[in-house]
Amino acid sequence: MPRRLLALILGLSLLTGCGARSDGRTPAYRDSGSGPSAEASAGAVGAAEAAQAFELLQGLGDAWRDRDCAAVGRLTAWAEKTLGGRACEATRNGRPAPASAGTVGKYAGPEFLLPASGGEDRWFVALAREPDPAYFLFVDEGDGWRLGAGPIPATGDTASEAASDTVPEAAGSPGSTAVASGTGVRARLVPQRYLTYLTDPAGVSGVTFPKRDAAAVLRADLGARRTEAAPDRLTTDVRLVVGPRRVLPLSEGALVVHALEIEYRQRPRPGRSSLSRPVHGGAELRAFTGRSRAAELTGTEIVLLVTEVGDDGEVSTVASRRALADLTAK
Repeated sequence: MPRRLLALILGLSLLTGCGARSDGRTPAYRDSGSGPSAEASAGAVGAAEAAQAFELLQGLGDAWRDRDCAAVGRLTAWAEKTLGGRACEATRNGRPAPASAGTVGKYAGPEFLLPASGGEDRWFVALAREPDPAYFLFVDEGDGWRLGAGPIPATGDTASEAASDTVPEAAGSPGSTAVASGTGVRARLVPQRYLTYLTDPAGVSGVTFPKRDAAAVLRADLGARRTEAAPDRLTTDVRLVVGPRRVLPLSEGALVVHALEIEYRQRPRPGRSSLSRPVHGGAELRAFTGRSRAAELTGTEIVLLVTEVGDDGEVSTVASRRALADLTAK
């Protein structure tokens, strides 16, 4: 499935340079019948505008380097703004900047995946090839573009395929603008599918992911974390990050960009006044809380996800990133 995703994405975009088509043809997710209507094209994001928005990554990288948290806040939105809040403040207290912050300004060679129409919610997705394949979600906040999520590193076969210089032809009907009805329903339900899966370790719901999928790895890690925290008590709450649905039709399915919030609370076992095995301790605890020990910990992580939904019903995670957004202590 991931290999087919890259073929679909690159086939749909067929972009050269910084995002313009070289052959004049219309991607499979745009209507090339009798030309787009005024209503459909109003507010649509073009390749030139997308390329200009992509340049904000350089400024964001500089802001992280300088620990300029105000600038990080101005250049980000949605999930990425949450990741740049308290986590950025913690870098002023000695915490190293996240690995993604050190590379965000270095991404290049983007292929732009543009929704066919605009409206009040204007956004697009970029797949950058260098230094490593990664996805970015950009959103128009009315007064300018912001990074909503990214980088979200491509995983598995998707990463290796993205490094290829081969750009296959787009598949499917060039006149198609919408996701097939069944696929569209599944795409809209993708965030809920992940939520159900991650909160159902016994598998009662019947929702499954392949063993090596990022969702399966995440669920296994959440279970292992509870074991590793013993004898302390650790509870976990998984929620959807609220925001508009970001679904891109593909020639044989759809691409969904979404995010989850994981909040965990760690408390000492009865009879103890402090944690025995804190999930986060040492320098990280001091950077976020100013303390070296804690009686209780509450942490928040954000998980950014890019999911492919195939017309055959298959769902797979093609990119993911998990990062600590906040940590408080008592």
